[in-house]
Amino acid sequence: MTQKRVEDVWPLSPLQEGLLFHALFEEQGTDVYVEQFDLGLEGALDVAALRASWQAMLDRHASLRASFRQMAGVDQPVQVVMRGVELPWREEDLSGLGAGAVAESERLGAEERARRFDPAVPPLLKVLLVKVGPDRYRMMITLHHILLDGWSLPILFRELWACYEAGGSAAGLPAVTPYREYLEWLGRQDKEAAREAWRRALAGTEQPTLVAAGDGDPAPAHGHTARGRAAAELNEALAELTRVSGATLNTVVQVAWALVVGGLAGRRDVVFGATVAGRPAELPGMENMLGLFINTVPVRVHLDPNLSVAGALAELQAQQSALLDHQHLGLTEIQRLAGPGATFDTLMAFENFPSGMRGQEPAGERDTQPAGETVELPGPSGLRVLDHAAQESINYPLGLVVSTIGGLGARLSYRPDVFDAGAARAVLERLFRVLEGMAADPQGRVGRLGVLGTAERSLVVDEWNETAREVASGTLGELFAAQVRRSPDAVAVVGTGVEWSY
Repeated sequence: MTQKRVEDVWPLSPLQEGLLFHALFEEQGTDVYVEQFDLGLEGALDVAALRASWQAMLDRHASLRASFRQMAGVDQPVQVVMRGVELPWREEDLSGLGAGAVAESERLGAEERARRFDPAVPPLLKVLLVKVGPDRYRMMITLHHILLDGWSLPILFRELWACYEAGGSAAGLPAVTPYREYLEWLGRQDKEAAREAWRRALAGTEQPTLVAAGDGDPAPAHGHTARGRAAAELNEALAELTRVSGATLNTVVQVAWALVVGGLAGRRDVVFGATVAGRPAELPGMENMLGLFINTVPVRVHLDPNLSVAGALAELQAQQSALLDHQHLGLTEIQRLAGPGATFDTLMAFENFPSGMRGQEPAGERDTQPAGETVELPGPSGLRVLDHAAQESINYPLGLVVSTIGGLGARLSYRPDVFDAGAARAVLERLFRVLEGMAADPQGRVGRLGVLGTAERSLVVDEWNETAREVASGTLGELFAAQVRRSPDAVAVVGTGVEWSY
């Protein structure tokens, strides 16, 4: 076994700081940012070459060999990159179990995910390969989100399979652009200009935007997932809306999400979190880097009921354009600058990844898709990728991911201790209902967009507002006399130092 040695010491990106805090704060509980990707493989698999390929990926990418720790004499935590890191690899042969092999493989995968990583011990990645039948395998990759973002996944798998086809060698791959270059880019940014931009954007926000009551279970928990997909007519109408308004589809969905969140939180000045890609176009090689580039920043939407839909879209898009160069600032610092009004408990991400395995911010507990149904998943020649599943969670009550692959689709991650399946489904239905209203009348007022469905409106307006009851008839004197007979000793009038009974 190769001895580990320190290769480099790096600072953390803003989101890495947040994920490290969560990992250390709840050391004994569930780490919701431990994620797992499960691939079904069929064919004559060269197991030794696959294992060597994974080791080659660790040797090749310093970001996969990082550990995270607090060092003596350093104010902020750092990531320490080690040489000689060996891949945690586990093999199991369940092919003798027949039909029960897949279920048992899922149990083993759940065990792997439940076993927490120590952030100070690299690598924060491990692979379980389970043989479930003749020439059939499940490959489960468990990793901590602090290492990689969604954009990195297709890069990782593309290089992995290139190594596999080369017999487990990365010698033929192009030189790596190290993640350190992105961290150095972060260090060169004008943080004071970013702080001032966020102060302006969030000025006047005073109350947090919260959809969850304070009596929920605060312990970290894996989320569940609800899904929705736009009909063809809505996709066409949204394309027309973006054309006539000049707004991006991301902006359209953000306004719609703000209306849904505002309804849940009872607010017109709405703030929610957005996941931004964080890959600067001016950084050479960024499109092929492995690492955690994404960041979470607040999105503020002021829902003026008298503003037109087109006006609301233009207002939000202008605000977001002004903040585009300042999305590198950490969420903790932004919220400290803006105060409690920048606090939120909902998250939204608009997926726009390169071709390959879809990303991971944010999703639900088990998110399974047949390979090739809505995404392209790279695989090596001689092997067929049957399906893939992602098990991921977020530490928020609600997290929306929107994708445009095959038309507008949405998946909603929700904490089951805060929302049940029916409530989550209702949230998605409201989102699509608002989108339909926006697309149908871009000049219509925001205040006239219908968020509630027919059944929900009937519940609020009719059932909850049912106050009719029988009232006794008679003159005031007769009613008073009846009260005297019912409770003669009850207090009727209180004055200064005196009480009169009925």
